[in-house]
Amino acid sequence: MEIQVKSADRNLLLELGGELDHHGARAALREMEEALDAALPRKLVLDFSGVTFMDSSGIAVILRARQKMQLLDGSLLVRGVSPQARRVLDAAGVSRLVTIK
Repeated sequence: MEIQVKSADRNLLLELGGELDHHGARAALREMEEALDAALPRKLVLDFSGVTFMDSSGIAVILRARQKMQLLDGSLLVRGVSPQARRVLDAAGVSRLVTIK
């Protein structure tokens, strides 16, 4: 799991790449927490364009991001979700909780 972090004007973009499985999610959560604590953003965008595979562990990453952004009174957008990952998110009803484009 690779994560590119871009931050500007209290906007934070995390571009995820690789497999978002149990091991990848652990690394993603750690990096995401560090980036959020450093930037304290008003808006967080999780870009899943580079994610080649995602299982239910990816749901934990999104829900943790949602929780952190609620604490910061900020917003969360998930974008670039592949059809495979979208099926996982839809099965869990995640789109009712976060904006997915």
